[in-house]
Amino acid sequence: MELNTKARYAVMAMADLAKYGESAVPLSAIAERQGLSLAYLEQIFLRLRRAGLVDSARGRSGGYSLARPAADIHIDEIMKAMEEETRLTRCLDADNGCLGDRRCLTHGLWHALGNHIASFLANVSLQDVIEGFPVVPKPVETPQVEAQPHRQPEFAAR
Repeated sequence: MELNTKARYAVMAMADLAKYGESAVPLSAIAERQGLSLAYLEQIFLRLRRAGLVDSARGRSGGYSLARPAADIHIDEIMKAMEEETRLTRCLDADNGCLGDRRCLTHGLWHALGNHIASFLANVSLQDVIEGFPVVPKPVETPQVEAQPHRQPEFAAR
């Protein structure tokens, strides 16, 4: 799965807003801190405002603020506002096949992984992100399996 820049930038900008947005924050400040294009952020924040994730204020001290507390905004909501999916297969839905009328051999694997990713993003809030979560987990150690000597298959006498 590869996220498009719009979704990644939206999450970065929302995290910035959560961290530095005690009052309305101008997009130019977010663009400067995050090294993002101001014009691109304007497009992103239009979608975020339509999705009800941010509020805007006009005027001299205008800018954007979170519509809800950072703990109540989850990453999957931002992704949905950017119309970003976590689907990892070529299938359009569960009823259609990856290869025309049938599913590819690995369809179940990628579908399950997509569900795990979606669940993970639904459980990570902006507050979690600005507090440093998720911490990169340690690699899972796999138990060492002793090599078994190669055995010839046993054939029944005919």
